[in-house]
Amino acid sequence: MTVFSATSPQSPRARTRAHVIPIVLGGTAALCAVALVAYLLWPTWGPSGASAPDKLPVSIGGTLFNLPTTAIRMKIQRHSGPQERIDLDFLYPSLEPPGAPKHVTADSVDAAMQPIDRIFLSIAAHRDAMSPEQRAATIYPRYLDQAAATPQDGLTMRVFRADTPYGSEDLYSAASPALTARCTRDGATPGMCLAERRVGGADLTFRFPRSWLSQWRDAAEAMDRLTARLRGPRT
Repeated sequence: MTVFSATSPQSPRARTRAHVIPIVLGGTAALCAVALVAYLLWPTWGPSGASAPDKLPVSIGGTLFNLPTTAIRMKIQRHSGPQERIDLDFLYPSLEPPGAPKHVTADSVDAAMQPIDRIFLSIAAHRDAMSPEQRAATIYPRYLDQAAATPQDGLTMRVFRADTPYGSEDLYSAASPALTARCTRDGATPGMCLAERRVGGADLTFRFPRSWLSQWRDAAEAMDRLTARLRGPRT
């Protein structure tokens, strides 16, 4: 006796469902994988970005300095590594880095003209140029008025002759604490002083108002403290 087994042919709808289910499952798996990768790679920082470090190690003339980031005046100089020159300023007498500059409008510009309350500092590679000490000992004396000067409160002022490159300036010097500064005279704008010192392969140039010389010891000690504070570890 022969037995025949008959099966009904699969309907078109069933065949379509059989093909769609693997496609849906594969698409779902792919979407899950994309979502996982996006989650792992999505930035974790906020809209404002990562905050800058408080200090930057900067090499100038092969000499290492640790500089407060907010004291650096030019944004293009706010990076670590070797640099040829960098410009900073510090509040005086606290010697703290200044805050963000205030917005000045046409109505408030007159009110914004306040006495200078900060000391400016430029650090540059000297490239074997004459040191500030050599300049004070050998160059400046050639241009000074020969009239004798008497120290007042330990600070001596000498006048540069009018026919010299420093004709509009005076030279101040003191032994303890050590200070040598060239200062312009008060005029349409307040007089400013320039004091230099050499540290390793770099020259530090301080600029401050001439009026501070009424308390010259405080100004000289402030420059000493800044120099020691910014100097990186010696190698």
